[in-house]
Amino acid sequence: MTLEPCPNSPNCVSTQAPAGDTVHYVEPIAYAGPREALRDYLVEWIDSQPRARVTSNSPDTITAEFRSRIFRFVDDVVIVLPVETSIMHLRSASRVGYGDIGVNRQRYERIRDAVNEWQLERDE
Repeated sequence: MTLEPCPNSPNCVSTQAPAGDTVHYVEPIAYAGPREALRDYLVEWIDSQPRARVTSNSPDTITAEFRSRIFRFVDDVVIVLPVETSIMHLRSASRVGYGDIGVNRQRYERIRDAVNEWQLERDE
């Protein structure tokens, strides 16, 4: 699945942005373990986050909304877990505005850290 490209504004990150795009590109997240187990873990993890909710969950794609605490701006997150590889793709983008003070990149990093934590727990 191809993720929607990021707009020109600096309020979006994507693992499918061009690698030379330092504003939007983030590395795909490699994982080891059953894809279905990771998907279930991510759904639970997202639902446990403040002001976040999963809006769609299929075998290879999770979509979610994250709301900002004060102004309730909505950011959309799409996570893709392709069947043919153990690489996770992600896009996190603000719906409105121009900048995001790094919130979407930080969210990517938190999700990446959650995947790494899931792997560590599985390896124990």
